[in-house]
Amino acid sequence: MVQALLKSITFAEFSEWYPDTGVRYELHDGVIVEMNQPTGDHELIIALLGRNLTVEMIRQNFPYIIAKNAFVKPSTAESAYCPDILLINYHNLVNEPLWKKQSTLTQSASVPLVVEVVSSNWGIDYGRKLNDYEAMGIPEYWIVDYLGLGARRLIGSPKLPTLSIYSLTDGEYQVSQFRGDEVIVSSAFPELSLTAREILQTQ
Repeated sequence: MVQALLKSITFAEFSEWYPDTGVRYELHDGVIVEMNQPTGDHELIIALLGRNLTVEMIRQNFPYIIAKNAFVKPSTAESAYCPDILLINYHNLVNEPLWKKQSTLTQSASVPLVVEVVSSNWGIDYGRKLNDYEAMGIPEYWIVDYLGLGARRLIGSPKLPTLSIYSLTDGEYQVSQFRGDEVIVSSAFPELSLTAREILQTQ
């Protein structure tokens, strides 16, 4: 993230303000944050993972789509996040009050999975977003830390490329971590057959 615009605003004000310039912004507790331009490796991981998930959604006939620029808005804060990969259960969109006008989701029933690919703002992915997604009741949250940037208390030592999958159990996230040739285990995609290396590798 390169810039925070410090005047505190509401989500409604953020939505009305949002410019059509191609620059991406999020709202963090009332503060507008301009997002970094992603690197090529960052985009490659998103594209490849998105392709694999799409194939699996079609194969299993899941009622999901992947949104490109939609927001997830927690009810507990004036925040709005635009995940790197956002799966939407389109059957629940009729119940989303902000969807048609603001492309924004507020209900966990609409969001089976969110994925954040870690960049220099890793603290946000492992902290604020993790807590807010958990509070919303989003069933599964993946953090793709392909450079091993997270703190040692989060990904261990030595710091290695790590996929952390947070699954909601009794209202709280439980984390499973995958590295190297370990086959990932996902509640959202129980038949997915991918290793951590296939997701984390960019070459």
